[in-house]
Amino acid sequence: MEVVLADTLLSRCGDRAALLRALSAPLSAERAEALRLLLQRLAAGGPAAAGEAEALRRAAWEVALERCRPLLRGGEGAAAGSAERLRAARGALRHCVQLCGAPLAARLARDALAELAAGGGAAAQEAAVEALVAAAPRLEEPELLSRCAAAALALLREEGEGEAAAALVAGRLLPALGANGAALPRVWEGLLGAGGAARAGRALLALSALADALLPRGPAEPGLDARLCPRFWRLVQEGLTERDGLCRKRARYLLKRALDLSGGQRAELRCAPDEPSLFWWSAEKNEQLLQFWETYILIMETLEGNQIHVIKPVLPKLNSLYELAISGDKGCWLFHPSWHVCIYRRMFESENKTLTKEGILHFLELYETKHLPNSFVFSEFVIGPLMDALSESSLYSRTPGQSIGACPPLGMKLQKFLATYLTLLPEEEKGSFLLKFIQKMTSRHWCAVPILFLSMALASVPACKVLGAEGLHALRDVLQCTMITHQILLRGAAQCYLLQTTVHLTDVEKVSFPEVSSFLLSLRPEESLRRDTLLWTELCSWLQVNDRRFRKSVTSDFGRQEASSLCQYVHSLVGEYLKIPASERENCFMPDWFEAKLVSTMILLAADMDGKSNIEWIELEAFLNPLLDVLMKLGSNAYIPTLKADKSLQLLLKLLQTRWLKCSNAQDDEVLFFIWKSLVTPVESILEFVLRRLTTNELSTVGDLDRCDLYLALIPELMNLCLKVNLKKMSSIRNFLSSLISASIHNLQERNSEKLKEQIRKVAGMASLAAVCEIMDGELEVHLESLPSVDALKKFISFSRFNEVLKKPSYIEEKNSSCEEKTSQGWGKIVARYVRDQWICLRFVLNSFGTLAQGCEETSVMSLSMAERSKEILQSALEALSILPSDQVSPVFDCMKVLVPKLLDSSEALCIEAFDLAWKIISSLSNTQLIFWANLKAFVQFIFDTEVLAVAASAKGQAYTKIKEVSFKNSSFFLRREHKFCVDVKMYFITNRDDHFVRICAVKFLCLLDGTNILHKTFMEDIFIKLLDKDELVSRSRTRYYANSLQHRIKNRVWQTLLVLLPKLNQNFLSGTLDRVFQAGFSNNQASVKYFIEWIVILTLHKYPQFLDKFWDCFCYDEEKLKKSICTFLSVLAHFDIILQNTSEKKPALKKALIVVLQWCFSHNFSVRLYALIALKKIWAMCRMLHVEEFEALTPVIESSLQQVENMHGTGNARRNWQRIQDHFFFATFHPVEDYSLETIFYILPRLSELAEDEWISLSRFDRFTDIPWPAAFQWCHSRTELRELKPSDWAQQDMGSHLAEADSQTEWTDVQKKIIPWKNSTPSLDLEMAFQDRAAKLGKSNSRLIVVASLIDKPTNLGGLCRTSEIFGASALVVGSLHYIQDKQFQHLSVSAEQWLPLVEVKPSQLVDYLQEKKTEGYTIIGVEQTAKSFDLTEYCFPEKSLLLLGNEHEGIPANLIHHLDVCVEIPQQGIIRSLNVHVSGALLIWEYTRQQVIKQKQQQ
Repeated sequence: MEVVLADTLLSRCGDRAALLRALSAPLSAERAEALRLLLQRLAAGGPAAAGEAEALRRAAWEVALERCRPLLRGGEGAAAGSAERLRAARGALRHCVQLCGAPLAARLARDALAELAAGGGAAAQEAAVEALVAAAPRLEEPELLSRCAAAALALLREEGEGEAAAALVAGRLLPALGANGAALPRVWEGLLGAGGAARAGRALLALSALADALLPRGPAEPGLDARLCPRFWRLVQEGLTERDGLCRKRARYLLKRALDLSGGQRAELRCAPDEPSLFWWSAEKNEQLLQFWETYILIMETLEGNQIHVIKPVLPKLNSLYELAISGDKGCWLFHPSWHVCIYRRMFESENKTLTKEGILHFLELYETKHLPNSFVFSEFVIGPLMDALSESSLYSRTPGQSIGACPPLGMKLQKFLATYLTLLPEEEKGSFLLKFIQKMTSRHWCAVPILFLSMALASVPACKVLGAEGLHALRDVLQCTMITHQILLRGAAQCYLLQTTVHLTDVEKVSFPEVSSFLLSLRPEESLRRDTLLWTELCSWLQVNDRRFRKSVTSDFGRQEASSLCQYVHSLVGEYLKIPASERENCFMPDWFEAKLVSTMILLAADMDGKSNIEWIELEAFLNPLLDVLMKLGSNAYIPTLKADKSLQLLLKLLQTRWLKCSNAQDDEVLFFIWKSLVTPVESILEFVLRRLTTNELSTVGDLDRCDLYLALIPELMNLCLKVNLKKMSSIRNFLSSLISASIHNLQERNSEKLKEQIRKVAGMASLAAVCEIMDGELEVHLESLPSVDALKKFISFSRFNEVLKKPSYIEEKNSSCEEKTSQGWGKIVARYVRDQWICLRFVLNSFGTLAQGCEETSVMSLSMAERSKEILQSALEALSILPSDQVSPVFDCMKVLVPKLLDSSEALCIEAFDLAWKIISSLSNTQLIFWANLKAFVQFIFDTEVLAVAASAKGQAYTKIKEVSFKNSSFFLRREHKFCVDVKMYFITNRDDHFVRICAVKFLCLLDGTNILHKTFMEDIFIKLLDKDELVSRSRTRYYANSLQHRIKNRVWQTLLVLLPKLNQNFLSGTLDRVFQAGFSNNQASVKYFIEWIVILTLHKYPQFLDKFWDCFCYDEEKLKKSICTFLSVLAHFDIILQNTSEKKPALKKALIVVLQWCFSHNFSVRLYALIALKKIWAMCRMLHVEEFEALTPVIESSLQQVENMHGTGNARRNWQRIQDHFFFATFHPVEDYSLETIFYILPRLSELAEDEWISLSRFDRFTDIPWPAAFQWCHSRTELRELKPSDWAQQDMGSHLAEADSQTEWTDVQKKIIPWKNSTPSLDLEMAFQDRAAKLGKSNSRLIVVASLIDKPTNLGGLCRTSEIFGASALVVGSLHYIQDKQFQHLSVSAEQWLPLVEVKPSQLVDYLQEKKTEGYTIIGVEQTAKSFDLTEYCFPEKSLLLLGNEHEGIPANLIHHLDVCVEIPQQGIIRSLNVHVSGALLIWEYTRQQVIKQKQQQ
C-alpha cells in the first residue's frame, strides 16, 4: 500500500527535488519514513530527463549531508529522535548514494573515516559506520576502498567494549563492502591473510556476514572462493571447537553452506595440493562426500545438546565416519583427520563430564578396532587436547559393576591405547612422541590420580630403546610432580610405574651412569625403590644386561673407553664422595643426605647386579674399603675433618638401614651379609668417636644438633649389626651405653651458664638419654636393664623437674659464626625437642616400673607421697601438651595412660582436664595426615585403656561422662576424616589399609560387652540413646542428603552400631526407645539406612511380639506423613513370617496385618502399591497355610488380584518393576535372623545397597586387628552363603543403554534423535536493529502468512514458549504487548534464542482494535482462540492462507470488546473435565494445525 501511494505522489508531483527538500525539514519520524520511501522509489525508477536528474542529485546530496548525516551523528533533533527515525534516516542515506553515485559515496567515506580516526564514543562510531555502509557499494577509488576495509577490520578486532562495534561492522559494513567487487579482496586478505588476522570468533562473525559474496547460493561467479583457502577451513575447524556456542553455530553455518554449494555445483576442487587436503570435492564421488559430511554434521549438531542419552546412540556414526574417511585401497586418509579431531575436542570440552568420558573412551578404543593410517595430526592431538582432558580425576572412577581392586575402564583403555599407538608409529617418530608425552606430564599441576594412570600407561608400552638423556630428565621431572600429592599410596605407585618406564624405554647408549643415578635418587625408597622389592630385582637385571653399554660421562676418568661399567662408576663415586677439598674441611654444616643416599644405592645395585651366586666379592670389598679406612680411624685420629667424618657416618647409616631380600633368613642374603661382616669391624672405633662427640664439649653450635641426631641414629643400627653378625661386640655396646648414660646425666646435673655451647651440651645429653630409653623400650633382644647406669637413669628421671626449658642463649660470642646465621633449627624447636626427650625418658621409667616409687631405694626420703608425685607429673603433662607441637605429644599421651587410672578417684577434675586437652590436640590435626594416625592411636590407647575405662565405670562420676562425650566426638570426627582422605583409586593399589581401624576397634569393643553386667548394660543403653540423638540431629540438618554423602555415611554407621547393640538390650529398655526407631523410619532415608531400620524393627518384633501394637500405630498417621515412609513399614510386613515365629496367637496378628496391607494396595502411588503387594503375597500365603476361616470371603478377590499381578501382559515398567521387587535381595534372599552377623552388617548389606566401597568392612579386617580379641562365645561373624554370593547386579536395575554403543557399532545406521536445524533458511544471528521488513527479508526463511497476536498474554514463560513455537513453524510475525519481555530471563529460558530468528512486533493491548482493523484491510482473517456459541471445532476449520491468530489472556481469555472484531472463533475439542488449556499449548495446537493444512495445500499444488 505504501509503495502505491509513493508512486502516485511522485507521478503527480511536478518538482520532485522540491518535494524531497520539503519532506526533509523538519525531519520527524513520519517524514523520515516517507522520505526514505520516496528516495527508494526514485532510486529504483528509470532514468529521468537530464535537467531533472541533476536537480534530484543536488537535492539528494543536500538531504544526505544536511539532514541524514547530522541526525545519525546525534545533531539536529537528536533528543527527540527515535529508533524508527534513525532507521529511516539510514535507509534514506543509502538511497541518496544510489542517486548521487560515486562522488557522494567518496565524500561520505572520507568524512566517516576522519570521524573514526578522531574517536568520539560509541554513538559517533556507529554514525560513521552507517555512513560507510551507505557509501561502500558505490566506492571506486582504490585508496578509499583500502582505507574502508582497514577501518572495518580494525573495528572488528577491537576487544573489550568493541563487541557492539564488531557486531555492527559484521552485520552491516562487511556485507556492504562484499557487494563491492573491488573491496572484497581487500577484506578477505585482512581477515585471513598472513598478518594480524582477527581472533576466531570475530573472524567467523565477519565470514558469516560475507557468506553471500564468498559462498553464493546462486550460480558460481568469478571471484574469490573461500573453499579453496586452507586458512578458511582451519578457521572453521577452530570455530567448531570453540567454547562459545554462537561461534560454533557460525562455523557450522559456513561449513553447511560450503557443502551445499559444492554438492549443487558438482565441481572438481581442492583447497590445497597437500594430501589429504583440508577440503576437496569431486563429481565422481559426490554421493560418498555427501554421506560423509551429512554424518559429520549430524554428530556435531547432536553434540550441541550435551545430553548423553541423545549423544550416545550417535557415537556409532563416528565409526562409520572413519570407514568413509579411509581409503581401503591405498590405506590413506581421504579426508583430513583434523575433522575427526574437532569432534573429539568438542566432546572433551563439554560441560557434561559423562560426555567427556565417553569421548575419551571412544578415541582410546579407535586403535584397537580400526586400522588408522599414521597422522601427525593425531599425535599432536594426543599430546594436547587428549592429555588436557585426561587431567580430570573424576573420569577414573570405576563402573558400578566393578569390584574393589579392579582397574577403572579409563585406566585399562589408556594402557592399551598407548601401547598400540606406539606400535603403529614409525620408528623415527616414537622417540619424539614419547618425549613430548612425558614433557606434557610436567607442564601442568596434575592431580595424583591422572598422573598415576598416565604413568601406568607408559609402563605398559612394549620395550623399545627410544628415550635419551632428555627423556630421562623429563621422567625425573614427572617424579618431582608426583611428590606434590600427600597421598602416599598413589605417589608410590606412580614412582614404580615411572621406574618401569625408564627400564623399558631408555636407550642406554644415550645416557650415562650419573644421569641414571640422578633419576634413581628421585625415587623414595620407603615408597618405591627398596631392596626387598621385585622392582629392585628388575632394575638390577636391566643394569646387568646393559652393563658396559652406557654412554661415557663427560666427567668420568675411565680412560678412553666409549662405554662405562657400573663397577667402575661406583668405585669412582665412592672415592669422590670421601674426598674432601681443603677449602671445605672446616665446614661446620652437615652435608646433604643426597650424596650418601646416592652412593649407598649405587653400591647395593652394583653388588646385586651380578646375582648372589656369581658376585665379585673383590669388587664389593673395593667399594667398601675407602669407607672402612675412614671409620677405623675415627676413634683414634682426632684430626679427621669433621665433614669427612660426617659423610662416612651418613653412608654407614644408609648401608645399615638397607633391607634384606625376601629370604627366610637374613644370612641367605649374601650381599648384605658380606656388607654387614665388613662394617662390623670398625664398631669399637665408631662407638669411641660417637661417645667422645656426644659427651665432651665438641658439640657446641646449633648446627651440631644435626650431627647429634646422626650419632644417635647409628646406635640402634650398630646394636642390630652386632646382634646379627658378631655377638662378641655386644660387650662394647654395653660399655658404650653405660658410659653414655653416666656422662649424659653428669652433663645435665651440672649448673651451667646460659652460654650456647653449654645449652647445646644439655640438649645433646637429654637426647642421648631419650635414645637409650627408646632402645630399652624397643624390641631388640638385648637386656640392658642390668646395667648399673640404668638405676642411675631411673633415679635421675624420678627426681627431675619436667618441662624444664632452656633459656635462649646470647649470641654475642657467636655473632661471627656463619653456622648460627644459617641454621635451620629455631630455638623454639630445640626447646620442644628437649621437653619431648624428658617425657620419652619418663615413659620408659613408668613402663618399666609402673610408678616412680617402685624400684627406688630412696622412697623414704621422698618429699612427696606416690599419689602426690603422680598428680604433680600429670599437671606437668598438661603443661607439656600446651607447649609441645602437635607432632611431639605422643610420649606425653603414653605417660598419661599410666598416671590417669591412679588419679581418677583422688583427682577426677584433673583427669577430666587431661581428656579435654588431649582431644583438642587430636582434633587440631585435621589437615596433617602424616602425623594424624600415630597420634590418634596413642590418644585412643590412652583414653580407652582398659584400666582407665574400668576405674571410670566403677566410679560413675564425671570422668565416665566425659569419656562417653569424647567417644562420640571421636566417632563423628573420624567420620569426617575418613570421608576426606578416602580416594577411590587407592583400592586399586592396596587392600590392607587401616582406615577402618577405629571403627573396628569400637565394634569389637561393643561385642565384648555383656548385657548381664550392670555397668555394661548402662553403658550400652547410654550409647544407644546417644546414637539415636545423633541420627535425629543429622535428619534435622539442612545439609544436602544424597547417596554416599557425609550425612548418609554418618546415618549408615549410626544404624550399623545400633544393630550391633540390639541383641544385648532388654525388653524394658526397648519398650521406651522403640517409638524413636519408628520415628526414624518416617524420615526420608537412603536405601542402606532404610534397610537397617527395617532390620532392627523386624528383629525387635521377632524377639518381643508384644510390641506389635506399637507397630500397628505407625499405620495410623495421616497420609501426608506416610507417603514417603509407608514403604519402610510395608517392607517389615514382607517378613511377617519371621516376626510371628515366637508367638502362638498368629491369627489375630495376621488378620490385623491383612487389613492394614489391603488398604495400601489401592494407593495412588505405584511404588507403594508394589510394596503392599509384596507384603500381601507373604501374608496371604501365611493365611492359607494356617487356614484362617475369617478370610474365606476374600479369597477370590485377593487371589485373582495376585494372579493378575503375576500375569501382567506386555513389557512395560509395571511388569519389570514387579519382577524386580520380587527378586530384590531384601525380600528374596535376606533372612533377618539367620543373616544377623557382622559380615552382613558391615560388608554385604553396604555392598548390595551400593554404598561407596570405602564403607565396606570385610570380616578379614576384623580378624586382622588383634588388639581386641573376639568374645569367647561370639557366634555372629559369618553370613549365609546364599547372601554372600549375591552381587549388586542380581537386584539392581541395569542401565539398558550401557552397551548401546557396542550394539550399534555392528550396524551402519540406527535411528537417533536429531535436532532439526534449517540452516538454509537462516543466517548467523546478528544482533542488529533492523526494520521489520528488512529483518524478515534478511531472515528469508518462511512463506507463511500467519501472524500470532499475543498482546493479551502477560506471563514471560508463555510468551517465550509461543515465540519458540512460532519460530519453529515459520510464523511471519509474533505480536507482543511489550518488547521488554524479550529481556526477561524466563522468556529467554523458554524461547532458546527464537526471538533472534522471528520478527517481533510491539502492539499494546490498547492498540489492538486499530491493529486488527488494519490487518483486516490487508486481507487477513482474524481468528480468535475462544469457546463461544458459534465457535468452530479445530478439527473441522479450514485456515485461510492469510490468518491472524488472536490469543486471549491467561485468566480472562479474549475481552468482550474484541470478540466482535473477530471474523471467526475456533475452539479445541476436549475430552476431559478441566475447562481450559494453557494459552501456550492452545496457541501451539492452532499454529501446528495451520501449518499442517498449508503444507498439504502446497503438496497438492505441486
